[in-house]
Amino acid sequence: MRSFFFGIGILGISLFGILDGVVFSQGGKEFLLRKPPLAEVAADSDQYLIGPEDVLTIHVWKEEALSRTAPVRMDGKISLPLIDEVQAAGLTPLQLKGVLTKKLKNFIENPVVSVIVTEANSFKVYVAGEVKNPGVFRLRSETTLLQIIPMAGGFTEWADQKKILIIRKEGGKEKRTTVNYKKALKGEEPASELLLKPGDTIVVP
Repeated sequence: MRSFFFGIGILGISLFGILDGVVFSQGGKEFLLRKPPLAEVAADSDQYLIGPEDVLTIHVWKEEALSRTAPVRMDGKISLPLIDEVQAAGLTPLQLKGVLTKKLKNFIENPVVSVIVTEANSFKVYVAGEVKNPGVFRLRSETTLLQIIPMAGGFTEWADQKKILIIRKEGGKEKRTTVNYKKALKGEEPASELLLKPGDTIVVP
């Protein structure tokens, strides 16, 4: 009996790990299933792009007065002592580190700066239509169309899996791409069409 309950506990932990980092909505509310440590992005990351609503930890070695937690505002900027406002959205943590280091050189000698995304909140995608749990999904890492559908509970019995629409804004214009999910499972759809980007809307007809 003890082994049975232990097995159930392990299964529960594994399931929570699968759902970690997912936001879904029901009845107009957003739910986020995540463990805070997994929300962090490494200080030397050259892949993750900072966005609005992210929370950054800026540390300047031996300068505690300049070190702080800084939320990224909706205009993409953060506010810091001495250098005031700095554009953070659209940069990687590594790029922002370079910008801050350069600006701080006007005030202190040889600044050593680290930038960590302690809350990665900007990577959101929206899933609508014939899935079991449509809503807003807040992601922590690269995610593909093949991965987001299971996160949304899978298809309903009425879903048209051959005509999934991905709506994306690029350069101020709206781009619409139709993907055949069944072909994607077989590797017959271009990989570039399957990788999701922040702000994507996936519509399952």
